[in-house]
Amino acid sequence: MSTAHTFLAADAASEHRTLIISLFGVFVLATLVITVWAGRQTKDAADFYAGGRQFTGFQNGLAVSGDYMSAASFLGIAGAIALFGYDGFLYSIGFLVAWLVALLLVAEPLRNSGRYTMGDVLAYRMRQRPVRTAAGTSTIVVSIFYLLAQMAGAGVLVSLLLGISSDAGKIGIVALVGILMIMYVSIGGMKGTTWVQMVKAVLLMTGALLLTFLVLLKFDFNVSDLLGTAADQSGHGAAFLEPGLKYGATGTSKLDFISLGIALILGTAGLPHILIRFYTVPTAKAARKSVIWAIGLIGSFYLMTLALGFGAAALITPEEITTSNKAGNTAAPLLALHLGGVESSWGAILLATISAVAFATILAVVAGLTLASSSSFAHDIYANVIKKGQASEKQEVSAARWATVGIGVVSIGLGALARDLNVAGLVALAFAVAASANLPTILYSLFWKRFTTQGALWSIYGGLTTAVGLVLFSPVVSGKPTSMFPDVDFHWFPLENPGIISIPVGFLLGILGTYLSKEEPDKGKYAELEVRSLTGTGAH
Repeated sequence: MSTAHTFLAADAASEHRTLIISLFGVFVLATLVITVWAGRQTKDAADFYAGGRQFTGFQNGLAVSGDYMSAASFLGIAGAIALFGYDGFLYSIGFLVAWLVALLLVAEPLRNSGRYTMGDVLAYRMRQRPVRTAAGTSTIVVSIFYLLAQMAGAGVLVSLLLGISSDAGKIGIVALVGILMIMYVSIGGMKGTTWVQMVKAVLLMTGALLLTFLVLLKFDFNVSDLLGTAADQSGHGAAFLEPGLKYGATGTSKLDFISLGIALILGTAGLPHILIRFYTVPTAKAARKSVIWAIGLIGSFYLMTLALGFGAAALITPEEITTSNKAGNTAAPLLALHLGGVESSWGAILLATISAVAFATILAVVAGLTLASSSSFAHDIYANVIKKGQASEKQEVSAARWATVGIGVVSIGLGALARDLNVAGLVALAFAVAASANLPTILYSLFWKRFTTQGALWSIYGGLTTAVGLVLFSPVVSGKPTSMFPDVDFHWFPLENPGIISIPVGFLLGILGTYLSKEEPDKGKYAELEVRSLTGTGAH
């Protein structure tokens, strides 16, 4: 039955392939036009890195939500809920609650303290070259982890629509996304990327609203009936609606759940592509307003993931979902097909539309991630470390464009390897790395007078090394059928998310490095930073 349904999905896609390709083409063309238009308005480094600081709180809030609601949110969470019920929804809760940390602790002080990157904040009161090198390295590593998820989502999505089953074809799709992403960033900079993210946020909210309405309509707006049918169809019965299906069978999986929760809640405030968005608004008040708008939009969307995930569980068999993609990443597009009718034109049209929206989601997020990492390389490492502050703005922007190409190539290679992993799980790893390396350093730098350069370096490199090292030797990379390398087993760390260990290590090493340092902190500089971060006096 499941195989037959999967073939029907493929047939529906193949019958309307012209429509599907046309929708994809229209979106790609429209976003490229926006990018070229924005590129013509990009005159200097402030335009390339921060969009000239011309965006309003609402516009930036829309762009932030467009940047944040990634393939993990749309494809990964819907798939996780469809396969694991209650436990899958934990991703939605974690991603949303995390915004409170960003709003209360980071958004306003960061906007007041820096110019373009996280490295600006750290370098204000510490030794420039080592701190900027560390900040740039951490930003690039976190961004590449996050990019993996988007690339994996793109490969899965387009393969389903175009009927591509070969590994070579999927790798080709990943490469195509990488090339588009390089074009968006190198041509449009922050202005182009922001407008693409705003368009994508509107499309994603509209698509999610449409699917949510159709799912509820199918069950006569009776949520109890929807959940009951989902539990029955899942094969797990009442356990599907209770905690423990994915994280609860063993002590290790319960620990994994705690680790995931910590990473999701603390990770957002350390994500480089989110942090740089606070620099695109003219004032700290606008930065705060943009976070409030983002929380409203993102909160509404994550509520709708309940309907998407449980709707997929109620209307599609688990075998059909996993046959299409082992990690469940195609649950939302398949739900669109079933809601419209598997053998009808409406089903194919809805499948094509929702898939085009998901593809738009991926392109917008990869552009934001690539911009964050290339900006950090050019501004922190190239201009301030390699050129020792002597680089012109033109040289700096040129370096950012070349860095975009390099990061794009690395992402294509790693994305090809990660194409069968659940995209929500991959993003959770990026959150763990961000919370381990970036968040402790940002908070200590903003709020701890005693903090030193050595403390910052120990915190960033220690948290980064611990998080990445534990991931490499975890079941995510080897030892399980769903691992990146399923045929080998060199894992010794039992958890899929390293946050429970790597995040405390990052915070602890910052304290140890500071107290073991012989360097005396510049208290005058800290006093300046404190006034500036809290009042905005002297902010760019």
